[in-house]
Amino acid sequence: MPLALYALTAGAFGIGVTEFVIMGLLLDVSADLGVSISAAGLLISGYALGVVVGAPLLGALTGRLPRKTLLLALMVVFT
Repeated sequence: MPLALYALTAGAFGIGVTEFVIMGLLLDVSADLGVSISAAGLLISGYALGVVVGAPLLGALTGRLPRKTLLLALMVVFT
């Protein structure tokens, strides 16, 4: 398989981990923030709602940009 496919797979795994690892850390987040577990759960739900609303909007706004340029720009922004 091409090396680029391995890089894409590693990137997809990294995105999945960052999106879902917070659920396993709910007790630690609530303790660190000094809030109840339900309040920390609402914070995580608010973040998830932002992703649900923001992803289609960003997809629509960036749909006409060249994919390679967009990917490189986003990698620079998020690293």
